[in-house]
Amino acid sequence: MRGALRRVQVGNALSAFGSGFTLPYMFVYVEKVRGLGSMTAWLVFTLFAAAALVVLPLGGRGIDRFGPRPVLVAGAVLTALGALSFGLATTQWTILVAAFLFGAGVTTCQPALATMVVRSSTRSTRAHAFALQFTLVNLGMGIGAMLGGQIVDVSRPGSLTLLFSIEALMFLVLAAVTGTIRLPAAMTAEDAPARKAGGSDFRTLLGDRAMVKLSVLAGLIFFACYGQFESGVAAYATSTVGISPSALGIGLGVNTFAIVLLQMFVVRITARRRRTTAIAATGIVWLAAWIFAGVAGLFHGGSLAAIGSMMMTYALFGVGEALLAPTLGPIVADLAPARLLGTYNAAFALVKQVAIALGPALGVLLVGAGLSTLYLAALAVFCVAITVVAWRLRRVLPAVADNAAPVRSTVVTGSPQPAELATAA
Repeated sequence: MRGALRRVQVGNALSAFGSGFTLPYMFVYVEKVRGLGSMTAWLVFTLFAAAALVVLPLGGRGIDRFGPRPVLVAGAVLTALGALSFGLATTQWTILVAAFLFGAGVTTCQPALATMVVRSSTRSTRAHAFALQFTLVNLGMGIGAMLGGQIVDVSRPGSLTLLFSIEALMFLVLAAVTGTIRLPAAMTAEDAPARKAGGSDFRTLLGDRAMVKLSVLAGLIFFACYGQFESGVAAYATSTVGISPSALGIGLGVNTFAIVLLQMFVVRITARRRRTTAIAATGIVWLAAWIFAGVAGLFHGGSLAAIGSMMMTYALFGVGEALLAPTLGPIVADLAPARLLGTYNAAFALVKQVAIALGPALGVLLVGAGLSTLYLAALAVFCVAITVVAWRLRRVLPAVADNAAPVRSTVVTGSPQPAELATAA
């Protein structure tokens, strides 16, 4: 299990390293480097959501039927193709086709990776496994963003093509590293008949009140923070505050540093507390982040006050992300029946991708229209909503999923791993 988990984590970190080269600059790339305007940039992020709607229901079924490994390899190869196409595209239509391919590949990889983490860990170690995954992903992405910030030059399209080529290569590395992993069995004898009967669909999920409410909460979370990183924050920081693109790379580096510095410390704290408490605290921390972003807009972009306030925004985002890493993934794993683990992870990834894709609609439209104050106020409301919905989720979340009850371990027939691999997952 440790060997399989290690390879999953390494492959994921390397692919994140590649993504870090491009994600902070995707909006700038479409709008300015290719000269296609902010509307096309908005369509790119919208297509990410459209791709998720198309591939994730199929991906969840594929994971439940064939296992996460082949689905992950296929998704990684598709992402590499999309990234390379992105770097070579010069027209609106080729950019949009590349965006769909890229979005389809990335959203296929996400639930497969989450399922592999669950299969390679136990319930008692799962929070640490997800936290470590999140730390390594952000470390890889942060390093990639800082290096990409030194390479990117909006006057040289070739510099962006190089960045997308690096990203494509890293996803091929992900496919190579994870393609031969042997995962522990994750299905009990009791689950087998249900699986053969075709129970792997979204009907069971939609009847799960706790999972539905968690999905609503996840939508708020990914919209208010992650959905703004590549678009709203970048547009606000460059257009309203006036900081340089290279400073955006430094901001992501600060975000990564905060996560790496705090993550394992936060894991120890959240291990003794309800997961919904950590999620509620995230909304408050992110509210403070948007307040600092508003302060940055009061100063000139080149001033230390403006840059420092934006760096504080990115740092506080990192604090909130560190609180979420050991909570959201394990909650999904504890809610999902073993035979539907892929479906639950795919549904969660679908909500995540749609929210991240819709986030730019708010940021690009409001900031582009000169309504930055309204933009910040709207995101502040979303952060308050995160805290409120997290407290409401506690009412329907099982005690075990909320880290409020001890877990007993039993043995799974035909597998040397604890039953938590099947029942808790």
